[in-house]
Amino acid sequence: MKKRVLFLFACFITFILVFALQKPVFMLYNHASGGGLSISDYLQVMVHGLQLDATVAGYLTVIPLLLTLLSVWIPGRYITFILKGYFFIVACIISLIFVVDIALYPYWGFRLDATPLFYLQSPSDALASAPASTLILQTLVFVVYTYGIFWALKRFVLPLMPEQYVKKMFSNSVQLVLLGGILFIPIRGGVTTSTANVGMVYFSKNQFLNHSAINPCFSFLASLSKQQDFAAQYNYFSESQRSKIFKKLTNQPQGDSIPELLTTKNPNIILILMESFSANAIEVLGGEAGVTPNINRLSKEGILFSNMYANSFRTDRGIVAVLNGYLAQPTTSIMKYPAKSQTLPSIAKSLQKKGYTSDMLYGGDINFTNMQSYFFSSGYSKVTADRDFPLKSRLSKWGANDDITFAHLYQSMTDNSRKEPFFSTFLTLSSHEPFEVPYNRLKDPYLNSVAFTDSCLGDFIDKLKKLPLWNNTLIVLVSDHGFRYPASVKEHDPKRYHIPMLWLGGAIKEPRVIANYGNQTDLAATLLYQLDLPHKEFTFSNNMVDSLQPAYAFYSYNNGFGFIDTTGVSVYDCESEKPLIIKPEAGNEIRLNNGKALLQTLYDDLGSR
Repeated sequence: MKKRVLFLFACFITFILVFALQKPVFMLYNHASGGGLSISDYLQVMVHGLQLDATVAGYLTVIPLLLTLLSVWIPGRYITFILKGYFFIVACIISLIFVVDIALYPYWGFRLDATPLFYLQSPSDALASAPASTLILQTLVFVVYTYGIFWALKRFVLPLMPEQYVKKMFSNSVQLVLLGGILFIPIRGGVTTSTANVGMVYFSKNQFLNHSAINPCFSFLASLSKQQDFAAQYNYFSESQRSKIFKKLTNQPQGDSIPELLTTKNPNIILILMESFSANAIEVLGGEAGVTPNINRLSKEGILFSNMYANSFRTDRGIVAVLNGYLAQPTTSIMKYPAKSQTLPSIAKSLQKKGYTSDMLYGGDINFTNMQSYFFSSGYSKVTADRDFPLKSRLSKWGANDDITFAHLYQSMTDNSRKEPFFSTFLTLSSHEPFEVPYNRLKDPYLNSVAFTDSCLGDFIDKLKKLPLWNNTLIVLVSDHGFRYPASVKEHDPKRYHIPMLWLGGAIKEPRVIANYGNQTDLAATLLYQLDLPHKEFTFSNNMVDSLQPAYAFYSYNNGFGFIDTTGVSVYDCESEKPLIIKPEAGNEIRLNNGKALLQTLYDDLGSR
């Protein structure tokens, strides 16, 4: 019996050691995200991470426990054979999760969760962000790491499993069952009232150290368990409290002196969603000088929204925020649930009531993250994607570069058969990682890709001005999300979400700058008001030029949110249940409560669809 207990103990400890040793490797690989780290930081991460490491080790030891229980009654050689197969499968899973997690963190800024599963329907697009060298390296690491884990379990743990029978089968079985009860303690996360959760390993003001302490296997499995029961998440207030706070944030009475921004109520509309355009790369918004000369020039001709913020960090969530006025979710993407996304209001559906026809252009794979079904259910009658371009035009990893698609967009504007008014939406792609573009003006790959798209945009606008339809056309430029530039910007930092929004075209009454805080979701109410169309069904959208509407920016990152208004900014981590940024202290409680009420309302609504 002692040998069987020793086997289980060795199994449990080996899994813990495997997970503990992952942490310094993760920190070294992503050292650029953490800044200068001391030996003490490495040790603290390993110590604080032990709690979740023990939880996952406990789960992984359950099968060996059951097999050990069987070994009391069944010859051990059969058990050994099964255990060998189990250890190999576990080694593969642990290695796969680790190599995917360590590769994605520099791009996403959070530990592995269920998000990658959203993109597996289009694996080529899912891998397009990573350079080929990274994929080769990660594959090699996966093979070596799998072998190493399996070898350790086979060499040091498996031989401890005895193959002989025991005399007191019943009493030994009872002892093993009681041992299983003890194993429940690390699985649960301890003996306190709270159960195992990602936030329990947070210990530092440095978010990178907190992330490093997380067990990626636990993070991944925990996020899977949260994907369906949306209404049960983020329940901060009673229903009456939530409703009271939320009502102050939206659907306020309409003002009497809202400025008219357009010369017509029925303009043609071209909405250009600019991939990964951050305000930090745009001089007119306080960003880098010389990167976007065309946007800088055009901002003097149109309406510049200088305090616009993205609602999320991913394209699929940003698109829904812009086109449906629906807040992005920090733990999932409504675009992946067609039964839910098709119930959302949309700008295209609202415009249909005025006789608009809507079409969509994207140079990449339109099936990525269910985009094709989403666009058709959102009111678009025509979708153009990479499949509609010749192979020689699809030179980017993502598909057709922006010079190709901007040229296609311009040609479509010269088509005499095009009916007016129309609503054309165009999603660019060249400024997406890995930033490989046919352009070489700036050293930084990201800035160079933004400059490339800016040059394509400037050429498109200059040519469009010469067409008759220019005088009756509104062009809306807005990012799908921001980007972590410069490298010092953290994933939760408001600078990560500050984006441009610029209205251009002959339909603009006069140039102006609108400095009110706003989200991508606010485009719906702001635009539809200018067209004399109702917008109350867009629950999370406010008219940015209505002085009576509350002006704020709300964004979500992986299991956290930021709330910005004229009083300051508050950023909250939902895992640790602690604020990460408070500027200033005055008004912080109100800002946090506003953000919590928005998040709770969003998930209640998501669960009810």
